[in-house]
Amino acid sequence: MKPGRPDLGPLASLFDVPSAADGPAVTFLGVSTLLFDDGEHAVLTDGFFSRPSLLKVGLGRIAPDAGRIGSALARLGLDDERSRLRAVVPVHTHFDHALDSGVVAQRTGADLVGSESAAYVGRGAGLPDDRIHVVTPGAPVELGSFTLTFVESDHCPPDRYPGRISSPVVPPVRAAAYRCGEAWSIHVGHTSGRTALVQGSAGFVPGALAGMSADVAYLGVGQLGVQDEDHLRAYWAETVTAVGARTVVLTHWDDFFRPLDRPLRALPYAGDDLDVTLRVLGELAAEQRVGLHLPTVWRGEDPWSARA
Repeated sequence: MKPGRPDLGPLASLFDVPSAADGPAVTFLGVSTLLFDDGEHAVLTDGFFSRPSLLKVGLGRIAPDAGRIGSALARLGLDDERSRLRAVVPVHTHFDHALDSGVVAQRTGADLVGSESAAYVGRGAGLPDDRIHVVTPGAPVELGSFTLTFVESDHCPPDRYPGRISSPVVPPVRAAAYRCGEAWSIHVGHTSGRTALVQGSAGFVPGALAGMSADVAYLGVGQLGVQDEDHLRAYWAETVTAVGARTVVLTHWDDFFRPLDRPLRALPYAGDDLDVTLRVLGELAAEQRVGLHLPTVWRGEDPWSARA
């Protein structure tokens, strides 16, 4: 097992997604938390801001951190029950995605939209049932100027907390209470015609995205770098190639035990290898003339104008 972690310094040129000038913007907020926002309506995947320490996750009990959640929402201009946020959308229900989802929905006036497992997370946070929407795979969900379509996917192996959540999760609890639940590929459409695929975890269901198209793919790469190369290539084929994306922005590479008020760093080699991921995906991107990028945290970006 290699010590240390990848150095982000030499990767500076990849953090080149343009800042948004007009139209919908996407703001990366660590792991797979993405804010899609056009100034009138917004949707937020995951909404994970608490980022408890490794020690607490491994040995203790975890709960949403009200201070960190409040600070993040205030910085985004969303800390109000009448905010423009229409939905909080967990890509699956591991703690590093769904720990804060119900609380964020509660504080912003948004609905919680996703799986049956996500619904139990919302109920554990005290969110009323009329603010919880369990989706039907393949059926579009209209959320103001955004339309989301959920496609059943799979978690990247290994899934350390497999299975579905079957009762309300009332924190503080062990991290294992946040079972994976249903994992999604989420197609995001905007009334401007811009489209994106959000792939929260580096797993896939073969053929699941056939017939769909997206201009941009936000590709979760957590644990991808410790898979065999065949998995990396199949993952790219079943996501990026399948939807015809010309721009790829990588997510879920950051150390999520580190708070968002400190500079992001890559996950350690003990759990992932971003160097391997960038080598293999970089080769595939070059072969297919697809732009490969890393997002800058807290910055509203326009991935649709990113260069190939």
